[in-house]
Amino acid sequence: MSNSLSLLLLLSVVATASATTIGVTYVPAPAQPPPEQVASTLRSLKISAVRLPVAEPSVIRAFFYTNISLFLSIPNSLLHSISSNRSAASLWLYNHVVPFYPRALITAISVGTNVLADGNASSADILLRAVRNVHQSLMDLGLRKITVSTTFSFVNIMMTSFPPSSAEFEEPWNNVILQPLLQFLAETNSSFFVNLYPYFVYKLRPEIPVGFALFQEQAYNFRDDAITGVRYHNLFDLMVDAVIAALTISGHENIPVVVTETGWPSCDSINDVETRPVYAEMYLRGLLYHLQSGRGTPLRKEGVAEVYIYEVFDTNTTFTNQPAMRVGTGQKWGFLHQNMSMKYEIDFSGSFPTTIGAPARSLLQFLLLVIALLF
Repeated sequence: MSNSLSLLLLLSVVATASATTIGVTYVPAPAQPPPEQVASTLRSLKISAVRLPVAEPSVIRAFFYTNISLFLSIPNSLLHSISSNRSAASLWLYNHVVPFYPRALITAISVGTNVLADGNASSADILLRAVRNVHQSLMDLGLRKITVSTTFSFVNIMMTSFPPSSAEFEEPWNNVILQPLLQFLAETNSSFFVNLYPYFVYKLRPEIPVGFALFQEQAYNFRDDAITGVRYHNLFDLMVDAVIAALTISGHENIPVVVTETGWPSCDSINDVETRPVYAEMYLRGLLYHLQSGRGTPLRKEGVAEVYIYEVFDTNTTFTNQPAMRVGTGQKWGFLHQNMSMKYEIDFSGSFPTTIGAPARSLLQFLLLVIALLF
């Protein structure tokens, strides 16, 4: 093999360094463009994954043959029936998966979302049985590539998040649901789903600099873990590593983590400083750059498996279960206007140079120079 060919192969390996899959959350509404037009626009933006909290059959159908992976959710209102009767799980799958798969690339199902927000410990047993019934129904149907889990909210399950190395899951949820669920996830090669909003933690912890939450690499925008000596330069990584540390303490350090929701709100009020549109743009741009770099986090170099940005359009969502909402927030989380134009200057394509980290980028530049000299 020639030297130039060897270098080109090495160049290819470096350039294709794995990065987190970046998806978006799409909640259809009557005032929005039709789902087919939305699917086409998301594809043109190079978005490869879409989360559908409302898994309407017409919306799933709109993603036929787009090669965009779909993450579906089963509403909390169905959990009781699905937990008590596997035929109810099969019925939901026959209505929302079987007619569309694999023309629609359905890859994951969340059985319920933030079920623990009501604080009712009896919900844990219902949730676990529902998750298992959906998984078994998929196995019975021969749909073995679709993973099953449930979605938690970071602020509802974390007993402490700093320092990340000391993070643990909140009791009683750790014993009554998280431990048995993590065992299930390990046995079925599934992922841990968590909604992770630095905005909410920032609102609860006024000592956190806003730049630290917005990926701004400026003086004092860092936090050190005194136990491990690790320095964190953004709140997102700190929160992710808190989850990873809690998984490790639970004996399941290798379970992939999927951030099912993250974003930053904006509003039109000049009095709400933290939700100025420029902050939302800074968060999304910083998040995309960070994820596309492939750097991962200090505790997990490959980073999280997937991240879903909340959301495509403004849907006036109210996060009533978040403690930070007691002090108020904006309601606009979308990155597209209703006419499908971009609200912010953000890039989902992962184009060079943000697809690889600084060390890999330097190596690429060196290899390109060597190749040029050889020729």
